[in-house]
Amino acid sequence: MAAKKAPGNNGPETSDDAAKGAAAKKSPRGGAKAGGKSGTSGKAGASIGVVGMLRWFWRQLTTMRTALFLLLLVAIAAVPGSIFPQRSIDATRVTQYEQDHPDLFPWLDRLGMFNVYSTPWFAAIYLLLAVSLIGCIIPRTKVHWKAMRSGPPKMPRNIKRLPAHRSETVDASPDAVAEAAREVLRRKRFKLRKDTGDLEVASEGGMLRESGNLLFHLSIVGIIVAVAGGHVWGWRGDVIVPDKSGFTSTMTRYDTLKLGPWVDLEEDLPDWSLKMDSLKVTFEDKVDPTSPQWGQPRDFTADVHFKESPEAKWQQDQIRVNHPLKVGGGEVYLLGNGYAPKITYKDAKGNVLYDQSTPFLAVDNQYKSTGAFKIPGASPDQVGLFGFFLPTAYVDPNKGPSSAFPDAKAPALYLGVYKGDLYPNGRPQSVFSLDTEKMTQVKDEKGQPLRLQIALGQTVKLPNNMGSVTFESVPRWAGLSIRHDPGKLPALIFSVTALAGLVLSLMIRRRRVFVRVRPASDADGSGAPRTVVEIGGLAKGEDPRLALAVDEIFERIQARAVTTGTTGKA
Repeated sequence: MAAKKAPGNNGPETSDDAAKGAAAKKSPRGGAKAGGKSGTSGKAGASIGVVGMLRWFWRQLTTMRTALFLLLLVAIAAVPGSIFPQRSIDATRVTQYEQDHPDLFPWLDRLGMFNVYSTPWFAAIYLLLAVSLIGCIIPRTKVHWKAMRSGPPKMPRNIKRLPAHRSETVDASPDAVAEAAREVLRRKRFKLRKDTGDLEVASEGGMLRESGNLLFHLSIVGIIVAVAGGHVWGWRGDVIVPDKSGFTSTMTRYDTLKLGPWVDLEEDLPDWSLKMDSLKVTFEDKVDPTSPQWGQPRDFTADVHFKESPEAKWQQDQIRVNHPLKVGGGEVYLLGNGYAPKITYKDAKGNVLYDQSTPFLAVDNQYKSTGAFKIPGASPDQVGLFGFFLPTAYVDPNKGPSSAFPDAKAPALYLGVYKGDLYPNGRPQSVFSLDTEKMTQVKDEKGQPLRLQIALGQTVKLPNNMGSVTFESVPRWAGLSIRHDPGKLPALIFSVTALAGLVLSLMIRRRRVFVRVRPASDADGSGAPRTVVEIGGLAKGEDPRLALAVDEIFERIQARAVTTGTTGKA
């Protein structure tokens, strides 16, 4: 056939020209307007606007892929909390880390590495995770509810097209086979469709798989809310209590106290008291000293008396590792321990200016400890003693004063002496350190920095009529952490339900099984009833055991149909 020529054009009209002409006759949206005027505005596409952008962001946030990514991000963000010591768990280790890494510590502290779980960036991640999970759960719950109410789908026309199918002849009547199929599927907790024919069975099972999946995600949201509630209404405080001393729960008595944003200091902080009767620490000394187990801690036990309120009676209990004391609506944990050597400082006239135990911080596994004695009452200059406490003292040729064993077998103090202003500009400082910015080190008669080596029970006189120092005793101290966390029990409950939901979602398979029966031809002329059984299965998602499940159901149907047909029972 000859091609038609367009008017005013010498060449034939091609298919591209026809397509362009058809496009030009379309709606003005993206095409030519009537009258031959161009309808293009020069823009590549219309802007979706602020509302469209927010809608797009919400859809991206509430996808399961985003929720899983945020869950992974929470796990990654929590890693620094296990690498670096946390102030809320062990403030003494944070102090020691600051002393060991003075240049790195300020940068890590700005990033919140020592308060990971209360930093704004960590809170933003788990809040986004909660919103994302809620946005995923609500529509999925609606869909799951409708699916549970609607029941199994209709029978397919051709069962042989299903991923797993089987067709065989059974020596039983069609009615007996159909009834056997219904009974077998009911026992396997399949839900049957009611409006099928007498010789058809449509069923669906494993709906608890999606229920478990939703339960798991709801529990994750519950854990997040419980943790947030514990942070908002909870509080925690840390205190060092030397042996044979007491503690009263008041704001000024805590070494560190962190209250939740919605905690009322007067109403929510309980008024209770505790007495430290003894702190027992056991170290391994039954093995060879060259063994790695030599000196390893074996047990920490604090015997205490406590009372719930000023009017209550004293009660006795023990605090051990992983065995906290429950008092005042909170729990008292034993987190750390060390030595608090007691000295007596007298001036040149014999007046006692300092007579108390001072906690020292252990710096190694042998409990070599560092600390400072601060005597603000000394005159004309205040006096500070800074150095080491050694439980089993000896002098290492390479490392200097060291401890051979963590228990106090041969205790000694190695101290330097400073005089001047203990608290320059009124700045607060750690109890374990000495700020020597406005202090000078005391020297001996040879002009060398004074070094004191004091054994237990020994008295050493200081030069320049500065007085004397006596090493009286070596009591221990216990690092107690008092915590009130109202979200702990809900978090535990939600953790159990999350585990249950995860087990359901992993163990249960969602499957649809269809059975259709019809009478078979009497080929052998025996007159015995025979039935052709078609059975097929369909799974949601990947199910490598679907074919085996279909075969198992068929075998049970066949066995039951033959048995009921033989006995004559329906």
